Amino acid sequence: MPDDNLVFLHNAKFRWPGEVREILSIPEFTIERGQNTFIQGPSGSGKSTLLNLIGGVIQPQSGTVFVAGNELSRISTSACDRVRANELGFIFQQFNLIPYLNALENVLLPCEFSRVRKQRILDAGETPPEQAEKILGALFQNQVPDLTRPVYTLSVGQQQRVAAARALLGSPPLIVADEPTSSLDYDNRQLFMDLLFRQCENYGATLLFVSHDPTLKDRFSIVLDFEAINLGVKQ
Repeated sequence: MPDDNLVFLHNAKFRWPGEVREILSIPEFTIERGQNTFIQGPSGSGKSTLLNLIGGVIQPQSGTVFVAGNELSRISTSACDRVRANELGFIFQQFNLIPYLNALENVLLPCEFSRVRKQRILDAGETPPEQAEKILGALFQNQVPDLTRPVYTLSVGQQQRVAAARALLGSPPLIVADEPTSSLDYDNRQLFMDLLFRQCENYGATLLFVSHDPTLKDRFSIVLDFEAINLGVKQ
């Protein structure tokens, strides 16, 4: 795999247990470092399954999957977990925040699972709480809510920014966003995208963004239809 490729899939095929039909059959797919990529496609087409493959949550029945120099298709589940914790930051559609933790505790969670991300923060001359508060300040435009409140008491837009801060903490090289703007109105959606792009640039992260909303695609250097990636499956 070329060194400038963060993600490289070759002849990757996946089907769910008990299913005959493959949901993914990808001849080749790459994301280079610094190449912010938008994948568009209808709900239920397999976009989230592709993200799970890239994240090492699932493994292909055949083919290869490389992420940040690691061949996920040939390593153990625990090794995939380490790669995901160290190298990827996820922003989920439903945010997946821990409701009994406050906002700051949610943002700091990656450092509980990844010594690599914690060390990146320390190497930058910060502590994890300092970096967390700095990212939150940027995402909230210095109007940060009370971070000691349970996260479930925050608005949807506030929870979304907390989820983005958690993904960015510790400078993972790849941020994976799965329909994170679907619950926002137009103005808040555009504002969030502005903030997300700015912080990805600040922390040297490449953004992989999946959505069925075509109004967002003009911001990205690479725009792909999911059907153009998933060539082996007739949608």
